[in-house]
Amino acid sequence: MKKHSRRFNTLLKEIEKDKLYAPLDALCLMKNLSNVNFLETAEVHIVLGLDPKYADQQLRATVMLPKGTGKTIRVAVVTTDDKTQQASSAGADIIGGENLIQEIKKGRLDFDKLIATPDMMISIAKLGKILGPKGLMPSPKAGTVTNNLVKTIEEFKAGKVEYKIDRNGVLHIPFGQLNFTTEDLYINLITLQQSIDKNRPQGSKGKYWKSIYITSTMGPSIPLNINLLRESHL
Repeated sequence: MKKHSRRFNTLLKEIEKDKLYAPLDALCLMKNLSNVNFLETAEVHIVLGLDPKYADQQLRATVMLPKGTGKTIRVAVVTTDDKTQQASSAGADIIGGENLIQEIKKGRLDFDKLIATPDMMISIAKLGKILGPKGLMPSPKAGTVTNNLVKTIEEFKAGKVEYKIDRNGVLHIPFGQLNFTTEDLYINLITLQQSIDKNRPQGSKGKYWKSIYITSTMGPSIPLNINLLRESHL
């Protein structure tokens, strides 16, 4: 059994047992419980009734968070020479072609998002073992394989996030930072919920949402009432 620090156990006592919190109450509690000396990230962890072993129950999508993520995203772009100016004008931090692919092959991973044009994917495929485990492999489903470099780069810089269920059917998604207002975190959380419902896989049967928790980087998990989250914006 995992042991927690005295600090963590003290915070844990502030969360009522067997209670599903209203979203705004949970967000306020999460902010109030923060007592570390760095800016924490707000995260949501959602257990879905999906089995990713089946192709029609996989969930991978992107969503634009209206209030952003609060983080500076370093974007790398792999494209042909004629499109490097587009990438530069949109604010890409690292731009290259075959030269950048070779640098990544040697271990360069100083970026948060890798975007590629379709004509470079044959060359990038060889980097699967390096990029895959880091969640950096460009993919059409993730919106990171595109010919519209300007729009894609600007969106990821502004707060577009990718989410994907893990092998246990769980989503782990950052949705802001604790210096956001409660209202801004709430807006981002609602946007995520709507996106997850909108992208429900065709093979999903039975109960889709099993549980939802929010937490800060170093804080305890707070269970939410998903029905209240949905009803709040109907």
